[in-house]
Amino acid sequence: MKWLKLFLKLALLVLIVMQFIRPDKNQEGNYESVQPFLNETKPIASVEGILKESCFDCHSNQTRYPWYAEVAPVSYWLSDHIKNGKRHLNFSDWSSYSVKRKDHKLEELIEMIESKEMPLDSYTWTHDEARLTDTQIKAIMTWAKAARLQYGIKAEAH
Repeated sequence: MKWLKLFLKLALLVLIVMQFIRPDKNQEGNYESVQPFLNETKPIASVEGILKESCFDCHSNQTRYPWYAEVAPVSYWLSDHIKNGKRHLNFSDWSSYSVKRKDHKLEELIEMIESKEMPLDSYTWTHDEARLTDTQIKAIMTWAKAARLQYGIKAEAH
């Protein structure tokens, strides 16, 4: 019983200390960092809105944080989740990608949306507005496939 009390006290202490040592937030201003991506791929307004609601929080340098992101250990989990998402695809880094990589990223986006692997369930549980309807999925697929055409043409020209 003494070990349990000691463990619980230690766990409480760790949780309290974690509240004061926070991970860095993923916020570089507003959504200006994704503008090169939007300018190049030219999504229609409805698709741009879907990307903002369902993708940019984890796949750009701008995240809208919910209130509970201020509470550890959730803050650490979110930070890790965002870093992982940006490692796979960061719309804010789009202009630094090669033509081949841009084409591949859009191909992966199509696969992930089509298979409904994205957005993640863990994200849509707390962001109901990020759930994609079949109509939204179709709109994203149409846009992404059209956007890929320009990279296929550019890749052949080089």
